[in-house]
Amino acid sequence: MEKLITKLKDVIQGNVFSEKEFREFYSVDSSSYKLIPKVIVIPKNEKDVINTIKIAKKMKTSVTVRGAGTGLVGSALNTGIILDLKNFDSIRLNNSHAIVGTGAIKGMLDKKLAKEKKFFPPNPSIGSFCSVGGMLGNNSSGSRSLKYGSVIDNVEEITFIDGNGKKITLPKNNKISNNLIKITESIDCKKFPNVTKNSSGYRADKIKTIKDSHKIIIGSEGTLGIILSAKLKILSNPKKRILFVVEYDSITKAATNCIEINKTNPSAIEFVDKTTFDQINCKFEKQSKCLLFVEYDENIKTSEKLLKKLITGKIVKKLQTEKEISKWWRYRDSSLHYSLKSIKKEKRIPHLIEDAAVPLKYFPKLFEILNKINKKYKTKSIVYGHAGNGNVHVRLISDRKNLGIIKKMATEYFDDIIKLGGTITAEHGDGLARSEFIKKQYGTANYQIFRKIKNYFDPANVLNPGKIITSKSTIIQNLENF
Repeated sequence: MEKLITKLKDVIQGNVFSEKEFREFYSVDSSSYKLIPKVIVIPKNEKDVINTIKIAKKMKTSVTVRGAGTGLVGSALNTGIILDLKNFDSIRLNNSHAIVGTGAIKGMLDKKLAKEKKFFPPNPSIGSFCSVGGMLGNNSSGSRSLKYGSVIDNVEEITFIDGNGKKITLPKNNKISNNLIKITESIDCKKFPNVTKNSSGYRADKIKTIKDSHKIIIGSEGTLGIILSAKLKILSNPKKRILFVVEYDSITKAATNCIEINKTNPSAIEFVDKTTFDQINCKFEKQSKCLLFVEYDENIKTSEKLLKKLITGKIVKKLQTEKEISKWWRYRDSSLHYSLKSIKKEKRIPHLIEDAAVPLKYFPKLFEILNKINKKYKTKSIVYGHAGNGNVHVRLISDRKNLGIIKKMATEYFDDIIKLGGTITAEHGDGLARSEFIKKQYGTANYQIFRKIKNYFDPANVLNPGKIITSKSTIIQNLENF
């Protein structure tokens, strides 16, 4: 370790830290895991990133990139070098694009875009605090992905450093783009989840032409390259928006109604259960079990008429001013906070099954699967999420006395999700919690292609080893204070 630190300090122009307090700080993120790294590098420039990778390769240790630490599945944790790219925070705007450094905070990007009456469509609820690099790393989405897609649908170019220390820009680099096309040409897209958003594995299904080659880096969790910057698509703000809050006396009714509501082309359909709406200063019916937030940002009058014909719940709020709409979206975006606040710490189960999605036609079945888990393992659950995408976030409540049971619950849940054509993670990534299930998600043949992709960009397995491609079970290892 001393030799590693000396080598890094000799060439790095930025900061190199190995003190205990730094290693402790970077050993955790917003997940339930803890892994203590050897050293932290905060590079000043791209040369520092290249030198860090080359030294790690020579010293046979790992490099794991870290954004703002808001990840929920331990994607940014490892035992080698942690690379904090907070200095790479530049933001340059033009009419239709933003060139953004990987360390830029999404909230800062949003503020700059707002001044130009523009927006970057992916909007995770933690958007004020997460880094753009983190969003690229796990293919983030958010409430409006129903209309505008995930990060992978809103990026045109990525510049990164691969596992050999080589700087690459895709799709500009024709040689690498062509080689990637050859590696992925036999991918079986039928084995990919039949969902509108997916953050599991490598998104080889998105590579149709050379122009798509950069998409392999999105959602790769720093295992294929250290992203320096990205060219993001930006759009003009909608001229009008309208938000309907609809209450239901049955979760099944709400889940079933989502299928019909989705046909009216909303920009968002979001679901929250009683835990969230109990925190809202509004009178709901005593028998209410959940809410749907349904938003439109075009064809407002027509959409309202269609919605009123189709809904089986009761509209409790019709919001049309930006101030009121933003206020109610903050309630929805606070669901994670509300769920954690309402569960005693000793009864919280780690974030393991919190991000599955199924084809929308099977959305009601997702709740049946969850009820089966709750009944079998004597757990309770708090649920919220992106109903229009068939994607829910689950917080399980239990006495947590047996780690083996937690792994069994996750395995059974994922098995049922995959059988429905769903994904084990729609927007949060695989990390330590789900990487071991990727082979099951995609099948052996596709997984072998994933291995080839990893080997092509990172032959020495320097970049974030143990994530996405792994032979180890990490779902219940390294859980902090469990």
